[in-house]
Amino acid sequence: MKVSERIYNSIIDLWDKYNEHPFVKGIADGSLPIEKFKFYMLQDHLYLMQYAKVFAIGVLKSRLESDMRLFSDLVRATLDTENAVHQSYLRRLGISREMVANAKPSIVTDSYTNYMIAIAEKEGLGELMAAVLSCSWSYKLIGDFMEKIPGAKEHEFYGEWVSMYTSEDYRASNEQMIDMIDRMCEGYTEEQIQNLEHIVYVCSQYEYMFWDMAWNEKMIEI
Repeated sequence: MKVSERIYNSIIDLWDKYNEHPFVKGIADGSLPIEKFKFYMLQDHLYLMQYAKVFAIGVLKSRLESDMRLFSDLVRATLDTENAVHQSYLRRLGISREMVANAKPSIVTDSYTNYMIAIAEKEGLGELMAAVLSCSWSYKLIGDFMEKIPGAKEHEFYGEWVSMYTSEDYRASNEQMIDMIDRMCEGYTEEQIQNLEHIVYVCSQYEYMFWDMAWNEKMIEI
């Protein structure tokens, strides 16, 4: 069994729960209040800026030029493709560049991204890929879920977001990342694979907390 298959089997029950979250369902059926989405988009923009840095660490750690190029492409895809949709929404939501520059990450955003960066810095490329796959793969599955909802891709406001995560380019990028973790973890011991599963579990818990944070529009719980 491939490493990616083991990871998928170990975490799919949690990923499936994302589709039951009111924030995700609200995007799918178009009922999500705009203010909640506004809070989410600003925090997700801050998240993406740190997410790109994880791939940049992959460039630094790669020994092969081919891997350097793959990680470089993922940095570019995050900053130029996925972030382009975010920039479009930020403008539509009336969020200025000054507001973005002055925005502070929530404790969930900060903790999640710091965890990924710490994994990327102290562990290997396989572990780095495990940290980023929780986001990429689960969003692909969310896209699969939303594609089945009548009118989701055509919604006048949320349709652009849904179309991003159901696009062939996004799916191809996610498949590339799955292929990368299988190649980079070839020959891993059982202990190492269990560590990968733990990293994915932790990051997936953060993903669910991110949806909760956005739904409740809360920077911190006291």
